[in-house]
Amino acid sequence: MDIHEYQAKEILSSFGIAVPRGGLAYSPEQASYRSTELGGASWAVKAQVHSGGRGKAGGVRLCRTDREVADAAASWLGRRLVTEQVPKGKPVYRVYVEETVDIDRELYFGIVLDRTSERATIIASAEGGVEIEELAARAPEAVVRRVIDPATGFLAFQAREIAFAIGLGPALVAPAATLFRAAYRAFRDLDATMLEINPLVQTRDERLVALDAKMSFDDNATFRHPEIAELRDRSQEDARESYAADNGLSYVGLDGNIGCIINGAGLAMATMDMIKVAGGEPANFLDIGGGASPERVLKAFQSVLQDENVRVVLINIFAGINRCDWIAQGIVSAFTELELSVPVVVRLSGTNVEEGTRILSESSLPITTARTLAEAAEFATAAAAEATHAHEEALA
Repeated sequence: MDIHEYQAKEILSSFGIAVPRGGLAYSPEQASYRSTELGGASWAVKAQVHSGGRGKAGGVRLCRTDREVADAAASWLGRRLVTEQVPKGKPVYRVYVEETVDIDRELYFGIVLDRTSERATIIASAEGGVEIEELAARAPEAVVRRVIDPATGFLAFQAREIAFAIGLGPALVAPAATLFRAAYRAFRDLDATMLEINPLVQTRDERLVALDAKMSFDDNATFRHPEIAELRDRSQEDARESYAADNGLSYVGLDGNIGCIINGAGLAMATMDMIKVAGGEPANFLDIGGGASPERVLKAFQSVLQDENVRVVLINIFAGINRCDWIAQGIVSAFTELELSVPVVVRLSGTNVEEGTRILSESSLPITTARTLAEAAEFATAAAAEATHAHEEALA
């Protein structure tokens, strides 16, 4: 789960890390008032969306008058901000107005959960304000990495080593070590999967300030942190994925037109591969899970059909814990309750497959059945192509 910059800064501040003073605004007038409230001669106004690269996309603006602050907010609020990370853009419903900082130099500090070492890894650099992947490719020697042993935690000498490695002077080594370890405590205590302070700035009066911050959290651990779960902003999430998650389904939206309902992540991946081999494009990854009831199948249909690009639904079930007759009942219910207008291709195998096949065949519904996964992928791809052609002709 991702959170906004201002939320990440509130968390970091609660762990003792210095951040610029700022305020949230939902309208141009409120943004202007925030700048007056903060005082000073200039302000940074930032669109709040779950994406990096906002600066390059024009989502961060330095303003010198209240009028400029209001104009910046008016230019973003209610619109979608498109960045390199989110080509379709994300809606802007709030902006963050904060005081400017007298910057001497910019640094980078981050913590990620490294799946290879299965440990938290510190990443730091003397170059801030850049994308760390780009920097690692361009100048790998400029990136400092330290794997943290969970048994000992992030030790003070390790933090000091990092401070020296990124070129901080003697006067800032101890404050930097304190900041780094505070960030690690925030990461560890809140079950984060990523924490990034970029840039971490050294001011001309020798302070370290988190000028921008991002945090992501383990969805499976949010039950332990209700205060973090409350920070969720559904307006920044894929509506299809939010709907599926609310109904206990594992769903990832893709860009194709073949909606997929499958049990098991491995079989789902294999099915998407077979669709690609057949020349089609999957619209989603959806794992319906084990023990799927007819009601759960109906919810899966509703999730898949949230995507208006879906031209055909492919159901591929290898029933072990699941039962093919339950899946078949769910498919029949979907036709009745959802008034399906898209072709449906079904491949059933495993427990109670004979009963499931009988239910489908006796339903007299326009369902195409397949004996193998390859056959199902070919049928679905052909049906999607035909439906797409018909749709384009209707629009012409």
